[in-house]
Amino acid sequence: MSSTTALRKAGLKATLPRIKILEFLEKTEERHLSAEDIYKAMLAENEEVGLATIYRVLTQFEAAGMVVRHHFEGDRSLFELGANNGANHHDHLVCERCGRIQEFFDEVIENTQIKVAERFGFKIVDHSLHIQGICADCQQETD
Repeated sequence: MSSTTALRKAGLKATLPRIKILEFLEKTEERHLSAEDIYKAMLAENEEVGLATIYRVLTQFEAAGMVVRHHFEGDRSLFELGANNGANHHDHLVCERCGRIQEFFDEVIENTQIKVAERFGFKIVDHSLHIQGICADCQQETD
């Protein structure tokens, strides 16, 4: 699906900054980015999009379900493409030392969440799980 079509489907006008930011998010290999990360990477590619515009567009994308905002590291927001943009549901392991983020999916965890919700008569509409710890590389550095 083209960026223009994806934006219109999400109820957003296909402006040049929105198209540029969405295309950047779709093509980058880094899946969890701050607005500042996006700004710096786009500057390196000679894309003229201001930091305030990136913040505004990411907030619009979040409201439209196109990106998911995470707060893994305190007040710092990281964004990744959301389910409305073809991303599959997953959870995260976050290293407290180096900041590395590992995505994972576990059927047992997903089923357990459903069972817990049913036990309490709760209807899940969304969820996010991130586990904080120390990654294998950082553990080896301290040994």
